[in-house]
Amino acid sequence: MTTSPPWTRDEIESPCVRICVIHPAEKICIGCYRTGDEIARWSQMAPEDRRAIMSALPGRAPRLQKRRGGRTARHRG
Repeated sequence: MTTSPPWTRDEIESPCVRICVIHPAEKICIGCYRTGDEIARWSQMAPEDRRAIMSALPGRAPRLQKRRGGRTARHRG
């Protein structure tokens, strides 16, 4: 006789990497690139909505990778 575990849970797919800090200027998490609103609503979202956001996240990464300081900041051509 095969028995299943008494309690199972389907995990919600998430881009969270446990670096939960909202960038003050860009207003997105520096770990997963979601907005605060997206993070707050994540568990209530439909799977299609979560997938749509997840597909957009890689495009948000460059917003946090801009150089600050250094030669570029000193020389305005």
